[in-house]
Amino acid sequence: MCGIVGYIGKRVAIPVLVDGLKKLEYRGYDSAGVAVLDSEQIVVSKSVGKLAALEGELGQNYSQACIGIGHTRWATHGRPSQLNAHPHCDCKQDFVVVHNGIIENYLELKDMLIEKGHSFTSETDTEVLAHLLEEYFDGNLEGTMRKVLKTIRGSYAVVALRRQEPDKLIAARKDSPMVIGLGEGEFFVASDITAILNYTRQVYILEDGEMVTITEDGVQVSDFEGSLREKEVYEVKWDAVAAEKGGYEHFMIKEIHEQPKALKDTMLGRLEEDRVVLQEVDLTVEELAQINKVYIVACGTAWHAGLVGKTLIERWAYLPVEVDIASEFRYRSPLVDEHTLVVVVSQSGETADTLAALREAKNRGARVVAVTNVVGSSVSREAHDVIFTWAGPEIAVASTKAYTTQLEGMVLLGLYLAQVKGTLSSEKIRDIISALKDIPAKVQELLNHEGLIKELAKSFTKVENTFFIGRSLDWAVAMEGSLKLKEISYIHAEAYAAGELKHGTLALITEATPVVALATQRDVYEKTISNIKEVKARDAKVVGLTYAGNIDMEKSVDSVIYIPETIDELSPILTVIPLQLLSYYVSVARGCDVDKPRNLAKSVTVE
Repeated sequence: MCGIVGYIGKRVAIPVLVDGLKKLEYRGYDSAGVAVLDSEQIVVSKSVGKLAALEGELGQNYSQACIGIGHTRWATHGRPSQLNAHPHCDCKQDFVVVHNGIIENYLELKDMLIEKGHSFTSETDTEVLAHLLEEYFDGNLEGTMRKVLKTIRGSYAVVALRRQEPDKLIAARKDSPMVIGLGEGEFFVASDITAILNYTRQVYILEDGEMVTITEDGVQVSDFEGSLREKEVYEVKWDAVAAEKGGYEHFMIKEIHEQPKALKDTMLGRLEEDRVVLQEVDLTVEELAQINKVYIVACGTAWHAGLVGKTLIERWAYLPVEVDIASEFRYRSPLVDEHTLVVVVSQSGETADTLAALREAKNRGARVVAVTNVVGSSVSREAHDVIFTWAGPEIAVASTKAYTTQLEGMVLLGLYLAQVKGTLSSEKIRDIISALKDIPAKVQELLNHEGLIKELAKSFTKVENTFFIGRSLDWAVAMEGSLKLKEISYIHAEAYAAGELKHGTLALITEATPVVALATQRDVYEKTISNIKEVKARDAKVVGLTYAGNIDMEKSVDSVIYIPETIDELSPILTVIPLQLLSYYVSVARGCDVDKPRNLAKSVTVE
């Protein structure tokens, strides 16, 4: 979730760029930089940390150039550092670029460019763009950019300048947002409308596959083949606070809607037709043969992701897995040694208990794999191997997109271990990968019908207690659904394995206690239906959640939420979406502070 700002006009560029970047600080970042064209020279300033550090780097006597680009970086490829911060230049300092997204094939492109004599200064995927512009330049910047765009794979919003053309900005997008601000004799580029609201409310919103050339004389939009496109001017009517939220009422609902993109980004570069590619994990067949047990250690929502990971790893890689709460792990003398693989899961990578568990595991000789969202975090630095979940920063305290990308990380790890061990056939891996690639579109399908969940939420606003039930992977998701509801709506909610209802829980079921029943696991579906009938017999109002087309469910429940069909192992990524929406809309209806629930913090950095 990096931020981009570009400017061309009559104003001094640097104050405009820095002001725009400040408006994007809410997105989260770990470094920042600007580049301007001054007397036909590219002048770059970059720093690690907050924008105040960049302002200190710039000082009082910064360039008076009137064209430039700026960037705030959320690290993915390469830890936060001044060298890895954007903007990035080519060898000759003729081109400078900023980029949001992921260049999926950057390693092979980097190898090709190095063979041709290019020298790289960063670990980023973005730097290849500058060197490709240098390598392919044929006298025409637009034509060269189109050649670059046809060479790269992945997602991107990219803006570039050429030293010899000090009156031109060029930009393009695919799967990452970009807008063009239209002023009086000046123009702006930004990854988010928020960045330019101080200067204009007239914008073009670029679509996927569009490229734009901007000079002081105007804006020209074309497709990647060079055909010109007409654009309608969009007038922004939001205030600045609403703009930060992309027009959404809360960050939580915005982040729920960002999940299709986050899931796509986490897959990028990691899936071939019948093979998972995890460049950050380097477990050989021989090393894995020495592993006889896996621990997954995490807290809260990340622990719920670990419960799903347990089933996937055991089912696919035939390794016994234990899931432990990090705050308990190191205090019970866990049976961990050099034959143990420990997987630690943390959104921030700074969770104190999880970090302590990681260190305990390493001290006992275990191999540690981290699943985290933050490059350069303590967890990512101290683990032996890392799977980054490229969800971008979460602002809302209640985790949504971090959780679903953690689930995806569990899928990738489970497939990777099975692949190395040879416990799944290529055909089976191909089928799972094919289904996984369809998941973002199916999440979007669910989001397109959120009005149904909003209506259902009205029946929960006055209740005091709620139960979530399910079996197998459905139980793991029920625990996350329960946590979401109680942490933001303050309704007491509990999750139970559906088969445990007879062991006391049924005593709490009344007509005033709604039950959310998840039933997507085909091998235990009939047993789950029997459990639903048990709570119905106690007059509970039951909301069922199952695959589309399973209309028989309607005979056993009061209302049904349908999810798109997929393989059972991937269903948690889908089933949690309606539960997130339900929690959100119940909380809104009850007048709660959705983004900042009482007594909770986003990252727990103390024990």
